[in-house]
Amino acid sequence: MLSVSGPDIVTGPTVVSAVALTFHGAGDPNLTAQALSITAASGAKVTVFAVGQWLAANPSLGRDIVAAGHDLGNHTWSHQPMTSLTLVQATDEIRRGADAVTKAVGSAGLLFRPSGTPHSTPSITAAARTVGYQRCVSYDVDPVDYADPGAELVRTRTLSAVRSGSIVSLHLGHQGTITALPGILAGLRARGLAAVTMTQLLATTS
Repeated sequence: MLSVSGPDIVTGPTVVSAVALTFHGAGDPNLTAQALSITAASGAKVTVFAVGQWLAANPSLGRDIVAAGHDLGNHTWSHQPMTSLTLVQATDEIRRGADAVTKAVGSAGLLFRPSGTPHSTPSITAAARTVGYQRCVSYDVDPVDYADPGAELVRTRTLSAVRSGSIVSLHLGHQGTITALPGILAGLRARGLAAVTMTQLLATTS
């Protein structure tokens, strides 16, 4: 699915008892380390869309993410509002983000999420395809954790909205999100939903 051109991926298949927790990769590296510890303890797998500048400053985090069995994707170089960029600027942001992922873990992969917008535009899609990304990854669950509403609201918003096949948007650089993570994972388990990577979630999709 990721290797074939098409519209934004908003959800995975609803016939599988799994969801993808996806994280904007930026902020305090210690919070990322905490998230990796929490996911390891629960056996959960997640996807991190790394901001290139953050990954370039912390390449070992990228290697730790992949070594733990998680997906690492590209969230542009500097997290600009992509809907306001020209095609040339957007392409540069995506390419530099891809280069940062490659330098950290050896390959840019197929996972890309635009910054500053939940959905791509024709210009963003064109820029992504120029760099090698055939699909942009969006989401259907957004607890707005980046606004720091508190861990309990992040947890309840996520669990009230999530369904089989959901793609959840979360942010590593926020303490409330990390504090909410064990409760989110426990809530998913209680509903029989596994936390898997984007690659795993889409594996059953033609």
